[in-house]
Amino acid sequence: MTEVGTHVSVIRNARVAGPGREFLVDDEPVDIHIDGGRIVDIAPAGALPVGGETIDADGAWVVPGLWDNHVHTVQWALASEREQLGAAVSAVDAASRMAGVAPLADGRRVGTGFRDALWADSPSLQVLDAATGDEPTYLINADVHSVWLNSTALAREGFVSSDGMLREEDAFEISKRVNAVEPVHGDLAVRAAGQAAAARGVTGIVDFDMAWNADAWARRASAGFNTQRVEFAVYPADLARAIASGLRTGEVLPETGGLVRVGSLKIITDGSLGTRTAACSHAYPGDAADFGVLNIPPAELIGLLTEAVGSGLAVAIHAIGDRAVSSALDAVTVTGASGTIEHAQLVRHADLARLARLGLAVSVQPQHAVDDRDLVKQYWAVQTAVGYPMASLLRVGAELRLGSDAPVAPLEPWQAIAAAVHRTNDEREPWHPEERLSVDEALAASVRSAVRPGEPADLVLCAADPQDADPSMLRAMPVLATLLGGSITHLT
Repeated sequence: MTEVGTHVSVIRNARVAGPGREFLVDDEPVDIHIDGGRIVDIAPAGALPVGGETIDADGAWVVPGLWDNHVHTVQWALASEREQLGAAVSAVDAASRMAGVAPLADGRRVGTGFRDALWADSPSLQVLDAATGDEPTYLINADVHSVWLNSTALAREGFVSSDGMLREEDAFEISKRVNAVEPVHGDLAVRAAGQAAAARGVTGIVDFDMAWNADAWARRASAGFNTQRVEFAVYPADLARAIASGLRTGEVLPETGGLVRVGSLKIITDGSLGTRTAACSHAYPGDAADFGVLNIPPAELIGLLTEAVGSGLAVAIHAIGDRAVSSALDAVTVTGASGTIEHAQLVRHADLARLARLGLAVSVQPQHAVDDRDLVKQYWAVQTAVGYPMASLLRVGAELRLGSDAPVAPLEPWQAIAAAVHRTNDEREPWHPEERLSVDEALAASVRSAVRPGEPADLVLCAADPQDADPSMLRAMPVLATLLGGSITHLT
C-alpha cells in the first residue's frame, strides 16, 4: 500500500503545470518515472512499462517541490505554543489577551504576532503590568524586531525599559532566550512543523534561526527529520566557530543523508518597517531626525563580507530600507561577496539594476507586501524608492526567490505565490499591480528544480491547475501528495 515513506517509481497520468512543462509538446497526461531519487523519464501516459510503487494522479497537476527561502525555524515551530496576537487592535487589547495565558514550562507567558504600528495607543509598562501582574510576560512583535515585556520579565532577563519595549539587538536576545527550549522539545516541534509544511508542498527551507544550527540539524536528521532539504545560516557571533569548523556554503552537513547543507552568513543590517527602524532615505513621520537604524555600520559590514568571502561563505544580507540596501550593495561591490539580499522592501531605482549586475539573488516575501500596505501608507508615504519590488527585479534581470519569513507570515508557499500574483488578499484592489508576477514567474521563484529528466524527484501533486486557479484557490491550493527525492512525505 502506498503511504508516507514509500519510494515511488512512477507518477502516472499527471499533467505538468510548473517549470518543466515548456519541454512538453502538449498538456496531455504523462507518466513521470523515478529512480535513485531523480526523474529518469517522462513519457505519454501508458507508453512505458510501469513497475514498483506508483501514484495514479488521475489527471492532477504536478509542479516541482516548493522552497521557502526565509524561515526562522525554531521560532516558527514554537509559534503554535504561544498566544496569537495578530488580531489585537490596541495595546490594551493585547495586554488583556495575555492576562489569562498559561505559563510555558520555563515559567514565561509568551505571545506573538502583535502589530503596534497600527494601534491608536502605544505599548506601555503600566498597561502590561496592570493586565499581567507578577507573571513574567513576553509579547513578540510580528516582525520580531521588537518585544514588549512586563516588569517581572524585564527583571528576569536583566533589561531596563521605561515603556517595556526592547528593539533590535535587545529584542533578538529575548527571542533567542525564549526559543532556547530543551533540544528534544524543540526538535519535536520542528519535526511536526516540517510535516505540516510537507502537506503544503514544501520540500526545502532556508533556516535563519538565530542559533548554532550545524549541531541542531545534525541532531534532527539523526532523529529522523526527513521532510525537507535544509540550508542553514550562520550569524556573525558564530562566524569564527563556523570557520574553525570548516563550514563552507553549499557543502553537505555530515550524517544528514544529504538533506542538510551549509547556507550563508546572515547579517542583519537594519531594522523593520513594523518597528519603524528600517533605514530609509527620508525620515519617519513625527521626527525629522529619524531615518531608521543601520545595525551594521558600512565599514563593519565590509569587514564581515571580506571574512566571509575568504572563508568560502556566501552572505544573506537583511536589508529592508533603501539606505540599508544601498549600503549592502556598496559592501558587495568592494568585497565581491556572493549570496542574497533578504527582504529588499524599499529599493532605490538605481539599485534595482545594481542588484542584477552584482549577481545577487533577491529573497522577498510577497505576503509582507499585502500585510504591510497600510503601514507603508502611514510610515513610508514620503519615501521615493520602489516599495516591495518583484516584477521590477525580474525586468532588470535579477534572480528572485520567494519565502515567508515564518513566523512573521505563515509558512505557506501557495499564499506567497497568490500574494505575488495578485498583490492583495482581501476585497481591495491589487496594491501596486505593476509589481505583480505571473503564475509562471512566481512558481519559478519558489522552486529549485524542474519537472524534467535528470532533476531531483522533489514533486508536488496539486488538485487544481495553478495556471487557471482563482485567487482563493491558488492561496489554498489542495496538495494531494508531496515527494522528496521520490519518497512520499505527504499523501492525502
